[in-house]
Amino acid sequence: MNFDLPKLRIGLYGALLFWSFVLMCLAAARLNYTNHLPRGDPLNGGHSFTDPIVGEILFTTIITIPWSIFIIWAILTRYEHPQFGTFMAEAFGLSVLWVFWIAGAGGATGPWGNLSWCQQFETCRVLSALVAFAWLGWVTISALLGLSLLFAIANKAFGEPLHGKWNPRESQYVDPVVRV
Repeated sequence: MNFDLPKLRIGLYGALLFWSFVLMCLAAARLNYTNHLPRGDPLNGGHSFTDPIVGEILFTTIITIPWSIFIIWAILTRYEHPQFGTFMAEAFGLSVLWVFWIAGAGGATGPWGNLSWCQQFETCRVLSALVAFAWLGWVTISALLGLSLLFAIANKAFGEPLHGKWNPRESQYVDPVVRV
């Protein structure tokens, strides 16, 4: 069986892009609701407020979307750059995103982890979906980080192009010497 890691990574980055977009929309909806509470709303006595964790989730998704697009583009076009196009750069970027995603998912799970008692209200459904998509994003980033690290360690490829399809004779920035 032939295993095609670049295609798997593109699929996972595509899923991460989708989760990020959905989560960004959910976070924006939550921020819009809490910043414009209608009079008489039982939440917070009808006084507008901001959930800090929702702001963090919104920021996380806003930085994850261009990151995912860049990596998909880099894999598809076989982008090579000595610093920004390596497995090391990808591992570093995914590690930073991993921290943001775990903080967002964990921070949202604390207060909104079990809202089954209020699912008849739209705001509770939005919060439940927000928590679910935050965890989906974190799981996807964990899988991507694990795959990239395992591949880079197994192939001693931290300094190689992150597209994973390199040929030392065709690479633009590595020497043409084949290492055994």
